Amino acid sequence: MSQYVGKTNLAYSRAWHLVDVGADSRPLGRIASQIAITLMGKHKPIWDPSTDCGDYVVAVGLHDLHTTGKKRFQKKYYSHTTRPGSLKEITMDRMMEKWGGSEVLRRAVRGMLPKNRLRDDRMARLKMFEGVAHPYKQNIIKDYTRPSIAQQPEVKTAFAKQKHQ
Repeated sequence: MSQYVGKTNLAYSRAWHLVDVGADSRPLGRIASQIAITLMGKHKPIWDPSTDCGDYVVAVGLHDLHTTGKKRFQKKYYSHTTRPGSLKEITMDRMMEKWGGSEVLRRAVRGMLPKNRLRDDRMARLKMFEGVAHPYKQNIIKDYTRPSIAQQPEVKTAFAKQKHQ
């Protein structure tokens, strides 16, 4: 069998995925890892580390980004211009006030991508918005938003049955 079976233009086409961070019950790291996998294309059967076959991701609702524990107030981000005495630090809470949740998510996803020549191209396919409105509505074909466990239909029916007993 040929090694090229299945590697068609359709397989390499890019899909658009929606992640509603405000409606998602997962914390920052879980959402960022899912986004990184989608940007790399690891969810596709044709994935290859040296080929950029990832998809677009639209992240909305970043003003409701949440973390576990005290990370929001204790985690620090550092930057340095390589000049003596230019080390700057900022907490996650201050960064969210200053630049919003999109900068926090961008740094989390960027750190999870491989450090190679493809990283900037992959990050360019990540579109982030503080609110739920975005201009890519007609492009979205997959919705990766996971509602909280209490919002899932089977859990609602189980609670309703238990309430009636």
